[in-house]
Amino acid sequence: MNATIAARLAWVGVDWGSSNLRAWAMADDGQVLAHAGSERGMLSLAPAEYEAELLRVIGNWLPATGRVPVRVCGMAGARQGWREAAYLPVPTRLDGLARGAVTPPVSDPRLEISLLPGLCQHPDDSGRTFDVMRGEETQLAGLAAREPGFSGTVCLPGTHAKWARLEGGELCRFETFLTGELYRLLASHSVLAHSLGDDDPTHPASREAFVDAVRDAVAAPQAFSARLFGIRAQDLLDARLPAGEARRARLAARLSGLVIGLELSEACRELPRDSVVTLIGNAALCARYALALEALGYASRHLDGETAVLAGLGLAHAALSG
Repeated sequence: MNATIAARLAWVGVDWGSSNLRAWAMADDGQVLAHAGSERGMLSLAPAEYEAELLRVIGNWLPATGRVPVRVCGMAGARQGWREAAYLPVPTRLDGLARGAVTPPVSDPRLEISLLPGLCQHPDDSGRTFDVMRGEETQLAGLAAREPGFSGTVCLPGTHAKWARLEGGELCRFETFLTGELYRLLASHSVLAHSLGDDDPTHPASREAFVDAVRDAVAAPQAFSARLFGIRAQDLLDARLPAGEARRARLAARLSGLVIGLELSEACRELPRDSVVTLIGNAALCARYALALEALGYASRHLDGETAVLAGLGLAHAALSG
């Protein structure tokens, strides 16, 4: 036991995803006392294994006696996770996520576990479609906690990018795009794999290729499949391209621009030009989205993903402790 952490520990925040978990030891004043993680996410755990894995990660923080609240968002609350925390339907207030929390059975008397719910959406006359999120809602709640009453458009880039519309702290609707997964599939398991290398977004040539591809995809989304094969043809025929890794990096940047551009062609279709899109997540990926949005004439701002999830978990903790 780490006596210094245990003496100040008020609660533990956990973001448990499909492939990993992140945990933070939190003091009463919101200070992060310690953080730790594991590469054992939902995909590698059976329900009976969650408690042991959690203790392996945070056990050194826990005091010898007493109960410590542990607030968990993400895939631990999925149907295939520790215990299902059923989806809450949208529209919903983001400061009310705690009402859907569930408590799994545990053996260690020091643990007081709350698994937060995800959100779901059903079709209606406003244009909503079937959709789900689990984990991102806590980041959105973090934005609402930091900026009470926030209204605007939010994008959470990632393997499955989310676009959400918030009004006065309420999530009204959202849409998921398979952009990150689509890029990886095309880059690794299609004919394009022969032409692509590691993308270097800091290189001016790669930046130019990315921006051009974003604009191409938005201008003619119906030509997306043809533009994809054009990457392979360009590799074979375009003598203007540099040789070696610089060539492969530039073509990878074009693929990235095409898939993100295809996403933006829909996500920004009805977005007013004076909108400021709030990007939540990894700094490098959000910077890429900011560049794509700038190419289309939109302003953006960035909120760090860890900052957002901690604020969202803190909001849930306050509601569950009140």
